Amino acid sequence: MLVFSLLFTFMPVVVLIFIVAFAVKNKEQGGEKVVRHLYTYLVLFATLMMVIGGGVSIFMAAADLASPTGYYQSYTDYKQNTLVGKIEGSKTEISEEEMRSNYEVYVKEEQKREKDRSINQIIKSLGFIVIPLPVFLYFNRIRKQQSE
Repeated sequence: MLVFSLLFTFMPVVVLIFIVAFAVKNKEQGGEKVVRHLYTYLVLFATLMMVIGGGVSIFMAAADLASPTGYYQSYTDYKQNTLVGKIEGSKTEISEEEMRSNYEVYVKEEQKREKDRSINQIIKSLGFIVIPLPVFLYFNRIRKQQSE
């Protein structure tokens, strides 16, 4: 969290310095050309950041898929909650074997839910790559044409 707060604090300063330096460097080219170049570079920067963020998010979701978090309710907690009646639809009189099998089902369902969340996150993160990548490639091509 600290990294993001530092990033959002310093990123506008860096962008502002970049804008001022670019405007001073290209002062003799004319205002319209400077604004056009500046707009192109800002779009390239924004789309590149989106693609990088999507790639990092995909990597994190793939890591969650490969090695899911290991927290599940322990059997003793499950048994205690079931006996007290905190879990809806639970009978108060069930055998130890039946309760153990219910707990195994609970753990398997939780693992499947975690896997489904990871796959859902990968699909969402692909949007942060698939959508801005063509925009980045288009504006990069425009930038190359402008420099020629």
